[in-house]
Amino acid sequence: MDDMILSASGWRGVFAADGDEESKTDQITARHKVFAGTAARIFAEYLGGSPVVLLGTDTRPTGKAIIEAMIPVLLSLGCDVRYAGIVAAPEIMAWARCFNKNKSCGFIYVSASHNPIGHNGLKFGLTDGGVLAAEEANKLITSFRAFMEEDKNKNLSVSSATSAHKIGCDSSLREVFDTIEHKKAECLKAYYDFCGEVVWGEKKNNEHSITSVLQNSLKKQPLGIVCDFNGSARTVSIDKEFFSAAGFKFESINDKPGQIVHRIVPEGESLEPCVKFLEDVRKRDTSFMLGYVPDCDGDRGNLVIWDDIINKARALEAQEVFALACVAELAHLVWTGDISYNSEGKIPGKAAVAINDPTSMRIDRIAENFGVSIFRAEVGEANVVNLARNLRKEGYLVRILGEGSAGGNITHPSAVRDPINTVLAIAKMLTIKSINGKSGLFEIWCKCSGQMTKYRSDFTLADIIASLPSFITTAAYNENAIMRIKTTDHAVLKERYQEVFLQEWEEKKDELNTRFGFCRWEAIAYNGTEEKRNIKRFGDAGKGGLKVLFFGKDGKEKAYIWMRGSATEPVFRIMADVEAAEWQRVKSTSLHVPTEGRPFDGDNAVAERYLLDWQRCMIIKADTGE
Repeated sequence: MDDMILSASGWRGVFAADGDEESKTDQITARHKVFAGTAARIFAEYLGGSPVVLLGTDTRPTGKAIIEAMIPVLLSLGCDVRYAGIVAAPEIMAWARCFNKNKSCGFIYVSASHNPIGHNGLKFGLTDGGVLAAEEANKLITSFRAFMEEDKNKNLSVSSATSAHKIGCDSSLREVFDTIEHKKAECLKAYYDFCGEVVWGEKKNNEHSITSVLQNSLKKQPLGIVCDFNGSARTVSIDKEFFSAAGFKFESINDKPGQIVHRIVPEGESLEPCVKFLEDVRKRDTSFMLGYVPDCDGDRGNLVIWDDIINKARALEAQEVFALACVAELAHLVWTGDISYNSEGKIPGKAAVAINDPTSMRIDRIAENFGVSIFRAEVGEANVVNLARNLRKEGYLVRILGEGSAGGNITHPSAVRDPINTVLAIAKMLTIKSINGKSGLFEIWCKCSGQMTKYRSDFTLADIIASLPSFITTAAYNENAIMRIKTTDHAVLKERYQEVFLQEWEEKKDELNTRFGFCRWEAIAYNGTEEKRNIKRFGDAGKGGLKVLFFGKDGKEKAYIWMRGSATEPVFRIMADVEAAEWQRVKSTSLHVPTEGRPFDGDNAVAERYLLDWQRCMIIKADTGE
């Protein structure tokens, strides 16, 4: 138990029997069999009755052993077990939606998402298409811990762990494994149909539908997409079929299940093979413009693009990807008429975007231009999804939501990130252009943001990116964004941090004002779906996110620094986000630099680096007392 992390985002740990987090062994220890079998028991009891339990796994080597430890336990409790083998996370969640009339149904998905290959874990969900909300997930965790602490349950747990040897002997076990192919087909169909509903935002396909307009556009100007599957669960999902049916060209590498050839997290160096692949493909077909790299469970995917300005392929930053998706999907709502202009060109009504606390403020600027509200929750997909559900109950239209700090997006009615949705959001903006007096998606954005001088009929993806609000944001997997701290009580750490910050502010406020234009600050705490503004005690943030927001003389939010301990990894994360002044493209990177003067003194990342270094120093002082 001490080696496992249990959170609403998943139950994770190093499952490889040799204890190496980079191990490719398919063996797990008896202790991990106990863990998996008991977790299955607790979830079945949580569902109640004789529930339907859907099972799937990503392509990690230890996935099969974990599944084999759970199935006998579930069957012994009278569960109707349906196992689809290797599936992507959005795939099993779409399959679960098909059982939404069954009050006693849920899924267990075996994955550790973007963690190293020797890790593994469990995700639990019901039939609403997402993982358990934080409140329900915490109930499950509490029940699990209580069960494991009872001496009387010791023999039961060990029995659960050793029952996997029955596989192949018991008829009910044989049936589960004999029907994997059939269940996988069910799962794929459910996912394919649901993806169409999500991406196009409509169930009917007629000559005026967005689907038809896009397909007609692709006939005139083809668009190609590449993928580095990196051996993920998406290797056996719908990607190639779905993109091809929509009219896109599609090519891929590392497309065999388990063919994991580089780091799983789709950030930084992990995107380089896809960059090279896109450049190689373009040598024979210049219609290829986009590429993506999913993580192992396939719910997250960051992008690479062909940049016409630098005439080469490059990776996009995670925050940049989410910003593009937000622009595309909000423009999509205008195009379809779900929201419309008023006389001032703004969008009336009650629309919103739900995001996590370290999402860049560039999303605030985008939403402002569309007349849409922004709401923030604590880090964790379940928190953002639950926040969006709450907003819909209040009458808000929430089509797009997500965690900008992690890249990708969630498009309603989906309740999970999906690289198909992310890629097609941007592809829609590239291909749905002005026709018969109706503005295309990019033109809609240019009108809403007052940037019609940047619009031209033959625009490229580089033009779209250049129109985004300019910010410098610390990447989540930047080595300087990750800390190891000694203080286990994060509320105590934040109380100490407050003392350090207040002293530092007094010492640095003149410098911060002179160099960056920061005149005052406000502390904000994020716990679950709740945002508490202007808190007086930093410790009120507890284990959640803590943000210090900086304002300019005009009262406008200019920058922030942020901190939070990870719920899925033993690390403490920090970041900074700073709005830019005047910018021009930098040919060697995806960043931008000011053309002159303040507030960045000619250096594209002075303010972000300054704030991040300052944040690190203050946290070290709070953690060590030095």
